[in-house]
Amino acid sequence: MRLIQFQLREKGRRIGYIDGGHVIDLTSVNAEWTQIYNLFLEARRSGKTIDAHLAATPTETADRVLYDQLLTARPGDDSGWILPPLDHPDPAHCTVSGTGLTHLGSMEARDQMHTIDDTDEATKTDSQKMFEMGLRDGKPTPGQRGIQPEWFYKGNGTILRGHNDFLDIPDFSEDGGEEPEIVGCYVIDDDGIPCRLGFTIGNEWADHPMERVNYLWLALSKMRVCAVGPELVTDESFTDVRGSCRIVRESEEIYHSGDLLTGEAHMSHTLANLEDHHFKYPHFRIPGDVHLHYFGTMKLSFPNRPTYETGDEIKIQFDGMGAPLVNHVRQIPVSKTPVGVEKG
Repeated sequence: MRLIQFQLREKGRRIGYIDGGHVIDLTSVNAEWTQIYNLFLEARRSGKTIDAHLAATPTETADRVLYDQLLTARPGDDSGWILPPLDHPDPAHCTVSGTGLTHLGSMEARDQMHTIDDTDEATKTDSQKMFEMGLRDGKPTPGQRGIQPEWFYKGNGTILRGHNDFLDIPDFSEDGGEEPEIVGCYVIDDDGIPCRLGFTIGNEWADHPMERVNYLWLALSKMRVCAVGPELVTDESFTDVRGSCRIVRESEEIYHSGDLLTGEAHMSHTLANLEDHHFKYPHFRIPGDVHLHYFGTMKLSFPNRPTYETGDEIKIQFDGMGAPLVNHVRQIPVSKTPVGVEKG
């Protein structure tokens, strides 16, 4: 099933599922379903998955919205617009995180930022060593714990951006950096069990020039907004997923990724191993919390494109993941004034 969250100016937040060229407005069936989060909790407490719960819900009289109308809209448009496909009523209870060096092609991307010598163990970077650790022990036998991957924190729910929204380049940053990925969407149930609702397309917006200066700035380079959506797909197997990324400036293509390969067939870690090493921490299993976890990219445009400019459009698509995710770059005017802190 393909689910979305959207906003209508006169009716507020809505959720729905895709049916051909239409969105079936589930909020018109149940006014309490204003977030997929609420729908999941109701389904879980009745012992069902979201798909099973909706299968038992009559939707013949539900309102229908033209999907193209929402896909072409920008946030704030009168016709309505698309929201991130999963969030929490309180953004502080949504953790956005990710993992890197998980794909068989990811070392090539990282190689463009860090010098690597495959022939001399003493001169290998930590990136190379960690990548090779994943190759050796990232796919353990079921029931066994494999090697932990690289992991990073991006922020809470306030950094989430949806389809057709802006991705900002902060005033303290030289550039932005798209990272086309698949994102796992999770809610922790009442018993503290992580539940995967499905997957969505993600653009894990980062600062690659900052990371290039010094790898110890990797954590800082990840502290940016990010995009997810437009759809939450509940029945994707995440085995062999193929897509592409395209960047357009004033109707001219300035970058095309070529084929992007993700899913377990193209990764050095299993999905189960990545999930285990995220949710093994007790503070990531707090009942009611939401987690959006990026599973890593396989190719970056940096440094093979011009520096991003306001108005650039980024389009990411993956087969089986619904409509492409489109975002627009916005440069925040540069300011050298530091943030002031006052004594409380």
